[in-house]
Amino acid sequence: MKLHEYQSKTIFSRYKIPIPRGRVAGTASEARQVAEELGGRVVIKAQVLVGGRGKAGGIRLCRTPEQAEDMATQVLAMEIKGLPVRRVLVDEAVDIAREIYLAIVNDRGARRPLMMASGSGGMDIEEVAARSPEKIIKVFIDPLLGLRDYQVRDLAVGIDLPRQSWRPFLEICQGLWRAYQENDATLAEINPLVISEDGRMYALDGKMMIDDNALFRHPDLAEMRDLDIENPAEIEARKYGVSFIKLDGQIGCMVNGAGLAMATMDIIKLHGGEPANFLDIGGGASAEKVAAALRVILSDPGVKVVLINIFGGITRCDEVARGILSALKEVKTEVPMVVRLVGTNAAQGMAILADAKMVTANTLVGAAVKSVAIAAGGAA
Repeated sequence: MKLHEYQSKTIFSRYKIPIPRGRVAGTASEARQVAEELGGRVVIKAQVLVGGRGKAGGIRLCRTPEQAEDMATQVLAMEIKGLPVRRVLVDEAVDIAREIYLAIVNDRGARRPLMMASGSGGMDIEEVAARSPEKIIKVFIDPLLGLRDYQVRDLAVGIDLPRQSWRPFLEICQGLWRAYQENDATLAEINPLVISEDGRMYALDGKMMIDDNALFRHPDLAEMRDLDIENPAEIEARKYGVSFIKLDGQIGCMVNGAGLAMATMDIIKLHGGEPANFLDIGGGASAEKVAAALRVILSDPGVKVVLINIFGGITRCDEVARGILSALKEVKTEVPMVVRLVGTNAAQGMAILADAKMVTANTLVGAAVKSVAIAAGGAA
């Protein structure tokens, strides 16, 4: 789950990471009021969960409250990469002497967090990595030991940080590590971390991504979710505890178990088809959950056929069959369905579906071949 800049910086401030004074505003008049409180010279920053805001005109420097109101009016009317700007962050302007990049990410290869720093802050870190990889200084963090002071000093030396800035840099790095760890983040980034003309350090921008699987531990963070960037079908699936990811193919998939779902998608591709989604209804799925999953799949106008692949262990095949029929009563569709039910109560499940005029298969390969043929406009 991605957090907005203002949300990320609010979290950073809890860990004593200095941020500019500022407040989020939903209207131009609110932006003017905040600018007046901050003395007039402010930066208006669009709050959308995409990169490239500055290039798109979503970040404006203002010298008076009146100008802040005018700029906020323009920014709040924008769409940046298809996302509407619903809020702006009004921050006190900072006179910048130097910009630094600082972040912590999950390194899956090393199986531990990685802290990165670069003296080329404010730029796309991907470009820096591609053109000048030696400018990115990295240290791996042992989760049992945490971030050590000597590692921060290595970063400071690597980016040629002035000695007088080492102490505040150490405090910011340690705060960023605690923010990352305690909030179950997969990314905590400050870009840029700036040194102002008077020698102070500020997190001028901030970004955090939270592990969705850990949100049950952080109900306060779960409430921050911005639904503008999410597929409506994925939002609906989450209400019923269904794991769903929208893809670009034509064969809708309803499967129980993540591994079986991925295998089903692989078999579809192996036989020339393209899956329209990843969907795992999980173990022990009720008829209601199955019905919800099928409604989500059928909400995609690009789906030409639905492949239902159920291996009945904890999940009972007869419950799945009842859920399918329940969904078809609510959602009238002409989309054909290929069903493979194997395992617990499979015979009862197939009997329930006998009058539903569905294409059946005894094997996953057989179900995939039939689905691909139907999606291509042929007969199963």
